[in-house]
Amino acid sequence: MRKPPRAQVRQNAGIWAFQAALDRRGLGPVAGVDEAGRGACAGPLVVAACVLRTGDAARFEGLTDSKLMTAAARDRMYDVVLKRAQDYAVIVIPSSEVDEIGVHVANIEGMRRAVAQLSSHPGYVLTDGFRVPGLPAPNVPVVKGDRVAACVAAASVLAKVTRDRIMKGLHEEYPQFGFDVHKGYCTAEHTAALLEHGPVAQHRWSYANVATAAAGHGLEPPHRVARGVLAAGVVQNGTPPRTSGGRVATRRGADSMINRAEA
Repeated sequence: MRKPPRAQVRQNAGIWAFQAALDRRGLGPVAGVDEAGRGACAGPLVVAACVLRTGDAARFEGLTDSKLMTAAARDRMYDVVLKRAQDYAVIVIPSSEVDEIGVHVANIEGMRRAVAQLSSHPGYVLTDGFRVPGLPAPNVPVVKGDRVAACVAAASVLAKVTRDRIMKGLHEEYPQFGFDVHKGYCTAEHTAALLEHGPVAQHRWSYANVATAAAGHGLEPPHRVARGVLAAGVVQNGTPPRTSGGRVATRRGADSMINRAEA
């Protein structure tokens, strides 16, 4: 992997400083990658990759981690990103695929697909928080990347707005779950509805809470659920899920699953 020359970026230098440092050293264009829906127990996982022009900073006033923005601000920024981004790609991974290969493996695969679908080959890729093996360009994980790097923040906006709109559409089909409000995350209201009505196809049947609700209603998964996938527990607020044996699933374990899947 080609590593960038050492450069110090001050913590208070702003959300564009990291990308600008890479661009100055000839490592651009810089793509940012992020996902939405990793911690949900219903709905798709959405992954986006985005390339911004460093000189466009003034056009993106207010850009930050999509989770810190209001819904109205996200929608406005989404339109700006679509209009001003040099390049972008959005990948939607259905819940059935998450059930088949596990949420972390699906996340990794989605990031690979998103970068591969960019129309121009990036010189460098910044990912939010963890290493992504198999990307077609040199890359580095950035802790809280959606608050540190503009291109990652833009990717987070694309992913979240896309997913929120999908969940609002699912609400029209399944109004009993309130997908338009909680977007498939495990709120108290969603949990109560899940236990009362049982899960539907758009739930992640490999997750423990969904499997428990399904068992209470005598329901079988509507699609293949691989045994022992990492999503056997519910991922909440960055907490890794537990395997069926009670052990904490780790990213090292996820990488080993990726290697087995590719073998």
